[in-house]
This record gives sequence, C-alpha cells and structure tokens, in this order.
Amino acid sequence: MLGSVALRCAFGAALAVSVAAGAMAQQQGRIRGEIVKADGPTLTLKTREGDMLTVKVDDKTRVSALVKASLADIKDGSFIGIAGLPQPDGSIQAFSVHIFLPEQRGVVPERHGPWDARPGSTMTNAVVAAMVSARDGTTLTVKYTDGEKKVTITPQTVIAAVAKGDRGELKPGAQVIIFGYDRQPDGSVLAKTMYVGRDVAPAM
Repeated sequence: MLGSVALRCAFGAALAVSVAAGAMAQQQGRIRGEIVKADGPTLTLKTREGDMLTVKVDDKTRVSALVKASLADIKDGSFIGIAGLPQPDGSIQAFSVHIFLPEQRGVVPERHGPWDARPGSTMTNAVVAAMVSARDGTTLTVKYTDGEKKVTITPQTVIAAVAKGDRGELKPGAQVIIFGYDRQPDGSVLAKTMYVGRDVAPAM
C-alpha cells in the first residue's frame, strides 16, 4: 500500500513538472503570422497555425523591420542570427539568416540553442569569422561566446537584414514574428518585441 502511494505521488509530481514545462514552453514560444486587420493599437493576426489571435501594441512595443538582403551583405565580422537544421557532421544548414544592426551586438546575446521555427531547428547568434564559397553554396564559420559552428548557406536560404521599424508598418498583409509578449486575461497578447517583414517574410 505504502509503495502504491509513493508511486502515485511520484507520478503526480512528474505530471506536474511536465505540465509546468509545457506551459512554460508555450509561453516562451514565438508567434508568427500575418496581420489581417489593424484597428489602432489592436491587431488581428492569422497565425502560422491558422488561428486568429488578437494582438495589442502600446508605446513600449519595440518594432523592428526585416528587409531583403543577399549573401553579398554578409561580411567577415557581421553579427548574424542563423535559423537552421543540425546536420550529422555537427554543422548547420541554414534556412534563414538575418543580419543584425551593428548596435545590436552586445545587446542581443551570442548563443546557440533550440528554436521553434521548425522541428529540430536551432538558432545561433554569432559573428562571421570566415566564408568559403563553393558551387553548391557558401560555408560560414561563425563564433559565439561558447563555441563556433560551420553554417551552410544554400540558394534556398532566406537572407534578411534588420532595420529600424515603427508601428506604422503594422498593417494588413504584413508578416510578423513576435518574440516577447504578455498573455492578457481576455486571451489576447500584448506584444513587447516584434519583427515585421518590410519586403520579405520573416523566415526564422
């Protein structure tokens, strides 16, 4: 009997940890989608998953833009964010690269870790140390605080540059990705930090 009680308690504790971890992951996940309606500080967003979500913005909401860029805009010393898929050899095949503004270096943390754009994807914020071009793509060596990675850029990789944006760009048809937000009691979210695609859809 005592063993049964202990087993039920252990199961209950494990379930609580699992639920808490799931809730935390949901809270921390990015929100991606297209604005279908803009009414002052209230946006209606069709999420990537097909749901309709009310998003509120205020004077504290930080809006940055993403503009189309190319491989030629990536230089040695560029601070970039790489969304990609790990390969068997430890390298990353990038499906999205965004070039940070110079002033974002030191503010945006250098990191490598899991990302929620695609199953199994990662995000690496790092500095370009070397570039080698080949017929089937370009390989970058990037360095971040705790290490370095080889990154393959293919013709299918979406390359964008971060630019200063404003709330005036949050209009129907705009593609956005919301990084920081607070859930509101009415089910909406208050956006804190977001990117809006100016002439390219956010792919990270």
